[in-house]
Amino acid sequence: TLQNKGIVSATFQHPIKFAALPLQKAVWVLVNSEKERVNSLEKQEKSIVELWNTVPEFTTTTQSKENRFQMLQGSNQVHSKIREMINNTNSEFCVLGSEKDYLKFYHSDFFEPLSKSKIEYKFLTSSPDRSMYIFDEVDKNRVKRIPKDIRDNLCFLLKDDEELLFFIKNAGQATEVTAIWTDSESMIYSMKILFESIWTKSKNIHL
Repeated sequence: TLQNKGIVSATFQHPIKFAALPLQKAVWVLVNSEKERVNSLEKQEKSIVELWNTVPEFTTTTQSKENRFQMLQGSNQVHSKIREMINNTNSEFCVLGSEKDYLKFYHSDFFEPLSKSKIEYKFLTSSPDRSMYIFDEVDKNRVKRIPKDIRDNLCFLLKDDEELLFFIKNAGQATEVTAIWTDSESMIYSMKILFESIWTKSKNIHL
């Protein structure tokens, strides 16, 4: 309370009357109170460290990594996360998407940083010939068209086998774009196997 902090004082009369210190004095009291608290901690530092060192070190055992998930809603959030993934890629960036997915990527300057980067990338798309201009900025040898028997409502991106972003409402739907980002090793591994399997069955584009 303010009384405990020494900023407000009270009388013993009835009814009780309260009196506050002037602002400058109140600030001085608070600052000095914090100084005293810090000084007290400094004096107790040695004993606190000694006490801490007596605690068994359970953290020395190997612990499994906690998987992280992040829900992204709206084009701004999704495209911002994709740019972050691209900028932090060290070796390989893989994308599978439909024509409409890639058109949205194209209009958000998705390909520019990739075209200037030295990282490896692979693109799987269901885009027909009429929209292959989408890939003019990148090496077309790294672009393949997925077989027609594979549904084109799937869209996901993989970064370095470390991060995955997949759309749960893709560009072909009228509702707001929604995606999930994760670093779950099991999910990334599963999607990478799926990507590579489709990659081997897909054909290079010929322009």
